[in-house]
Amino acid sequence: MSKKDMRKKILIVDDDEFHLAIANAMLSDEYEIHIVKSGKEALEILSKGFVPDLILLDVFMPEMDGWETFYKIKAIGFLHTAPVVFVSSAMEAVEGEEAKEMGVADFIPKPFEKEALLKSVKALIK
Repeated sequence: MSKKDMRKKILIVDDDEFHLAIANAMLSDEYEIHIVKSGKEALEILSKGFVPDLILLDVFMPEMDGWETFYKIKAIGFLHTAPVVFVSSAMEAVEGEEAKEMGVADFIPKPFEKEALLKSVKALIK
């Protein structure tokens, strides 16, 4: 098995093409990136047995927002320990604290700063 095959897997869930491209560009050198554009798509791939080492989850998405997606992900038995990081361009500090109390591993503001994103990801993926 090559080193590339041993890379940790990150699932990025975001309805914004620009933010997906930026996150992918910042992380793909070190991690295996899987991209979906909705909470529904995330749940489909996860329910088929895909187990990421980390999930970056946009908070504000149409149809199913990040909160609803988060609760549904955590309800999948084999994923209850997978760290989920909320990403958003508009999140109040109070909501960030509430998210942590509910089990969200971290919060990363958009637009992404590469150093902050990599630091958070590295801290959560051992």
